[in-house]
Amino acid sequence: MLQKKTQLTLEEFLTLPEGEGDITYELIDGQALPKMSPKKFHSRLTRTLIKLLEQWGDERAEIGVEWAVKLTRKRRDWVPVPDVLYVSYQRLSPDWNDDEACPIVPELVIEIILPEQTFGQLAAKARDYLDAKVLRVWVVDSKARSITVFYPDAAPQTYMGDTLLTDPLFDGLEFTAEQVFQMAKIP
Repeated sequence: MLQKKTQLTLEEFLTLPEGEGDITYELIDGQALPKMSPKKFHSRLTRTLIKLLEQWGDERAEIGVEWAVKLTRKRRDWVPVPDVLYVSYQRLSPDWNDDEACPIVPELVIEIILPEQTFGQLAAKARDYLDAKVLRVWVVDSKARSITVFYPDAAPQTYMGDTLLTDPLFDGLEFTAEQVFQMAKIP
């Protein structure tokens, strides 16, 4: 006889004990699923992107590393853990100081492709983020040395080499994919 898996509610998921070691869990379709463990290049890229965002917008927003965010996916509670998120102080007060999942939809989430993942998997996740009202999703691919920006109202745009990445949503923030990969010392 097959047993049906118990579906977790958002409240149940948020009260689960912390994972052992470096395991981080995401709530997906009512299940607590482990997030894949980052590797060296992933870590370097995360640090570099955080540095770029902080240099540009530290006074404008909360910038989180692997900070869970409460969203909705396919009309169900969804708690992904993006590699990086940016939520402006216009959306989340700088005085908000609770130690919990981000309660506000961020303007930007960044996902870095791990060796075990495909671009297609993260493109689908980017669509889920956009459907949840995130305004921009960046998918960073160290093998292709590219950053693909997903928009809610336009086709994705992939930046490679010395093409300048700019966005009116982030006025004054500009860099190239190659600068990111060089700063992160990705061969």
